[in-house]
Amino acid sequence: MPSIAIVYHTTYGHTQLLAEAVKRGAQSFPGATVNLYTTEEATAGLDKLDSADAIIFGCPTYMGSMSAGMKAFIEAAAVKWFTLAWKDKIAGAFTNSSSFSGDKLNTLVGLVINAMQHGMIYVGLGMVPSANRPGDMASIAGPSPEAHNRVGSFIGPMSASFQVNPPGAPCQGDIETGELYGLRVATITAQFLKGKAA
Repeated sequence: MPSIAIVYHTTYGHTQLLAEAVKRGAQSFPGATVNLYTTEEATAGLDKLDSADAIIFGCPTYMGSMSAGMKAFIEAAAVKWFTLAWKDKIAGAFTNSSSFSGDKLNTLVGLVINAMQHGMIYVGLGMVPSANRPGDMASIAGPSPEAHNRVGSFIGPMSASFQVNPPGAPCQGDIETGELYGLRVATITAQFLKGKAA
């Protein structure tokens, strides 16, 4: 059964809510073990991540890039690169910013590149925009706050919190998108493990 670690950085709490949603989704896969770590906790216990089958990274987008807390973790985790300790682990990523765009794509690309540097196998979102509310796409207002993948990301979940304090944001659709992504990563990790054992 898959063992999944979620490593996240948060400042105001929005990204923590998204990380918890990803955890709930991953835990909904039968038999999955899921551990949630702040970047500080993960940095202090890097060796714990070695036993995970998958690692999902999450952080806010600040000024169009990943947060300093996540960057510090990535740099600390470079010691794992030297031995390729995380090679062939499944990877994923998510982010939040205060607007629909906020150049969040740049943050996820940075997290994907980090995973590739470690030799990991990255899992995208696998969901069309407004997946559960396709009719919203026919409105100039676009997807509603209840829509899954309302921002239209394909790399991983992107949530938009605007100037709303948690728990008012991220909205329901963004949270549910995180849950579905956690389940997707857990499912693919289990499939990968089954293939390795065959």
